[in-house]
Amino acid sequence: MSDIIYYVFGVLAIIYLAILFKNRRGSRNRKSRKFMDGKRRHKDS
Repeated sequence: MSDIIYYVFGVLAIIYLAILFKNRRGSRNRKSRKFMDGKRRHKDS
């Protein structure tokens, strides 16, 4: 059982790191787009 727990943590860590790297690559573009969309939606409503 202990081995399985280590494998699960390892997989979760790899996925977490992968998500962090993806967010870092497109963080500027994604953030700017989200903020612009939010402002436009507020103005329309």
